[in-house]
This record gives sequence, structure tokens and C-alpha cells, in this order.
Amino acid sequence: MLVKTYGFYLLAAFGEIAGCFAFWAWLRLGKSPLWLIPGMASLAAFAFFLTRIDTDAAGRAYAAYGGIYILASLAWMWAIEGQRPDLWDVSGVSLCLVGGALILFGPR
Repeated sequence: MLVKTYGFYLLAAFGEIAGCFAFWAWLRLGKSPLWLIPGMASLAAFAFFLTRIDTDAAGRAYAAYGGIYILASLAWMWAIEGQRPDLWDVSGVSLCLVGGALILFGPR
């Protein structure tokens, strides 16, 4: 279950970041509005994959997703924008991932 859960979270994060970047590219980088078509499809994929998380409350799935989103954002920053995460970035995302795991997998 753990691998499946984090897999869905990573797919959701990729969808959200790619979708938001399409809007960024259109509005901030002067790209064609046609960028919005794959951007909206990516955002729909984000929502779909987030609903695949096995938990009894949507809010818990969303809260735990925060750490994955931060990790994916830093990976995007490094891979796409060429900015390498520093010690503070890595430390912060580590704390967030631990917190997300506690939220999602804590005993109830």
C-alpha cells in the first residue's frame, strides 16, 4: 500500500506542477494560450490521482500531499529551472515528508 500511495501522490504532484507551469508559461513567459490545453489536462490528472489515495477522509489525503508537493516542486526547480536545492530546501522537505507520513499512516 505504501508504494502505491506514494506513486499516486507523485503522479498527482507531477500533474499539478505541470498544469500550473503551463499557466505560468502563458502568463509570465509569453507562451501561447495553447499551453493551457495540456495544462488543464494535467490539472485534471492531478485531481484524479489524488482521489486514488486510500484514506477515510479527503482532508487527510490533501494534508499529507503537502510534503509530496514540496518534494516535487524542488525536483521541478532543479530539473526544469536549473536551480539546485540547498541544505535548507532538503531539510525542510524532509520534515514535511515525515509530517505527511504521520498524518496519513498514523494509528487511528
